[in-house]
Amino acid sequence: MASRREVLLDAAISVLGESGIHGLTHRAVDAAAGLPSGSTSNHFRTRDALLDAVVGRFVVREQANWEEIATAIAPTTPRELAETIAAAARDSAGPHKTLTLARYAILVEAATNPALRARLTTGGARVRSWVFAWLRLAGSSSPERDGPIIMNYVAGLVLHQLANPDPAFDPTEEIATLVASLIQPREVAHDRP
Repeated sequence: MASRREVLLDAAISVLGESGIHGLTHRAVDAAAGLPSGSTSNHFRTRDALLDAVVGRFVVREQANWEEIATAIAPTTPRELAETIAAAARDSAGPHKTLTLARYAILVEAATNPALRARLTTGGARVRSWVFAWLRLAGSSSPERDGPIIMNYVAGLVLHQLANPDPAFDPTEEIATLVASLIQPREVAHDRP
């Protein structure tokens, strides 16, 4: 069962995802959580304290989503990698849309808030490590180069899907083309007579 603090932070993430950074107020979080007025300010005295705690909770939730995917799938070919990443993109723009919108709101805020930027960088390291591991399994000779290219491309795809929803959103072929351009097929050793 979630603690009251987690209930408030999850409500704050919903507020961010639905109303953006300017909609994040103590009163809005109280209402979204269905708790009495003043509940949020009892836990987080200032808006900065609330936002800092939201980022921490956001990182936990996003890592949990990725962990669910990462522990269930181990893509070993570029095609499997593309399909896995496309499934994650559809999840980000679908069932976890509010969390994804909150991520974009936090990213924009982090552009002018170095403390938030540092927390996001630290929190994102685990997700990056999973993507790099997938890239290695799929045959990438340079996961540290390929990972950011793929992740940034997918972030753009998801952002466009959120801004202009396409009910048939399936970026599998686009992602497969990108992955194939980065990961060259493994050479197969041939027996010589």
